[in-house]
Amino acid sequence: MYLKKYFLLLFLFFGWATFAQGEEEPVQWTTSIERLSATEAVLHFNAAIKEKWHLYSLKEFEDGPLPTEFTFVFDSLKIGLKGEIESSLPQFKFDQIFEIDLPFFEEEATFSQRITLLDSSVEEIRGEINYQACDDRLCIFRTEPFAFSLTGEVIAASTIEVTEEDKARSAALTLSLKNKELLSSGLVDEEDASPLLNLFLLGFLGGLVALLTPCVFPMIPLTVSFFLKQGSSLREGIFNALLYGGFIVLIYVLLSLPFHFLDSLNPEILNSISTNVPLNLVFFGVFVFFAFSFFGFYELTLPSRWGNTTDESSNLKGAAGIFFMALTLAIVSFSCTGPILGSLLAGSLTADGGALQLTAGMTGFGVALALPFALFALFPNALNALPKSGGWMTTVKVVLGFLELALALKFLSNADLVSHWGLLKREVFVAIWVLLAFGLTLYIFGLIRFPHDIKGRLSKTRMGLGALSLVLTAYLFNGLVSKENTLTLLSGFPPPAFYSIYTTTTDCPLGLDCYKDFERGLAVARLQSKPILLDFTGWACVNCRKMEENVWSKPAIFSLLNEEVVLISLYIDDRTALPENDQFNFQYSDGRIRSINTVGEKWASFQSLNFSTASQPYYVLMQPDGTLLNTPIQYTDSDTYLAWLKDGLAQ
Repeated sequence: MYLKKYFLLLFLFFGWATFAQGEEEPVQWTTSIERLSATEAVLHFNAAIKEKWHLYSLKEFEDGPLPTEFTFVFDSLKIGLKGEIESSLPQFKFDQIFEIDLPFFEEEATFSQRITLLDSSVEEIRGEINYQACDDRLCIFRTEPFAFSLTGEVIAASTIEVTEEDKARSAALTLSLKNKELLSSGLVDEEDASPLLNLFLLGFLGGLVALLTPCVFPMIPLTVSFFLKQGSSLREGIFNALLYGGFIVLIYVLLSLPFHFLDSLNPEILNSISTNVPLNLVFFGVFVFFAFSFFGFYELTLPSRWGNTTDESSNLKGAAGIFFMALTLAIVSFSCTGPILGSLLAGSLTADGGALQLTAGMTGFGVALALPFALFALFPNALNALPKSGGWMTTVKVVLGFLELALALKFLSNADLVSHWGLLKREVFVAIWVLLAFGLTLYIFGLIRFPHDIKGRLSKTRMGLGALSLVLTAYLFNGLVSKENTLTLLSGFPPPAFYSIYTTTTDCPLGLDCYKDFERGLAVARLQSKPILLDFTGWACVNCRKMEENVWSKPAIFSLLNEEVVLISLYIDDRTALPENDQFNFQYSDGRIRSINTVGEKWASFQSLNFSTASQPYYVLMQPDGTLLNTPIQYTDSDTYLAWLKDGLAQ
């Protein structure tokens, strides 16, 4: 996807606790029981899901999130489960956290389990719900206990006894933190630039490129001169040229309006259809089709009668005639602008925001096309500085053809990743890009030619562009032969680093030395007299992987992580069972009790107890004696993260 939109979240408490800043849990559970007869009942679970969050379904997916699971604790001789647990119908959509199509619930979810009472003396049934919930940035992992009374009496969800040994184990998780006021000063973070502005700039760039094509560039001096000569005065000529540019912007904005209609029917439809496998394959085919059009093997044109009709209407007087002149330009230039607009359409629909972002991109495209008509009308003498039309415009089209092929491969890669075909592993993808970049280099240097190319000498400009293309080829080739994630400038386009033909020899990120137990890592930090980087993460936390691949991989950051700190990575969703002697019951300050039976439950309680948050990724810099070096940080960009690391280490 071209863009991604992220939002700043507040602190989250673990389990059933409230957010540190007073916000509610993203998922609130309520239960009820429906007696069907003296021997049968239905247990109902209702989840109220906070806006922008979603709860995953009962189904488990490879490389996907943790499913919602219900565990019942009862005597099988007294109670029987009748059939599988049932749920309301989930939505099946593209999940931006895991980047695959997944079923999940938004706003509300209901679950029910039918039970049979084999012994009338049974008074209650207990259990717990294990689930994962995510928004577009962070994920939480929760265990929610439940208790149903079969006698109609109100019972507490938990009556677990907490022994002195349990209290001792809970106390052992508590750190004696210093500088705790840093925890209440808010997470270090930095919001991304507005996605609408990004799409506008992307469209503007596309419009500038379209200006250099043979369908548009020759029209600039002809059109501006026409308005200046036809106006009864210079002021009127300038006004008409400016109005012409305004109508160009309006026409491209109007092209996006049908997508707003689709958006109004279903706000998620554009994102949903654009991220499924069939549509990505369609985009792949369309982009290849566009590329060969740019290569000159055929022309893309709209029906000729459209252009003839608008051309005739341009003879009308006043603003109406000027509008149809602008519409004529849009139609006759389609063979050059169509593929660029297609790229913009695909880019907008594969980003959050759908039709609104498409309008922003179309507006940028129209502004770029209209800009020279307005500027040259205001400064007509500058027309003399325009280069003459010629073979260089054909070169621009062919270069765009290579770019279209590179973009086409991205959509094929999306389909491959979602379907787990294994066809375009990272190395295969990059190898094809290397061939495309090398082919572009050969073309620019005149070693290969396409239809409509005019043979001529190599200009200094063309040699410079060829050199840049050769550098790009070398950069991609280095990323191909290197086993490290070196293509940081192209992050987000090639498949992720883990989707590789190489095997990983360590389960620590980027081959770093890390410790998955706090006590072990703390002992090493004391021995080496180094500060600790506490990394609260998860196996099913995609944004954790993105931080590791795109931020930690930066040389300056990697060097600090490798040499200046002791990395302790605690996996909140690790379901490895603790040794029986290490399992205990953890009591929260409000009296709630939870059984800690797995490694993940232990570190989740550790995070909640000491840092009053339960979201991942979450990073803490601290001394072995518990002194916090700065405010913790979550998902962010590399510049902010590097500055955060340096600031903490400087303390």
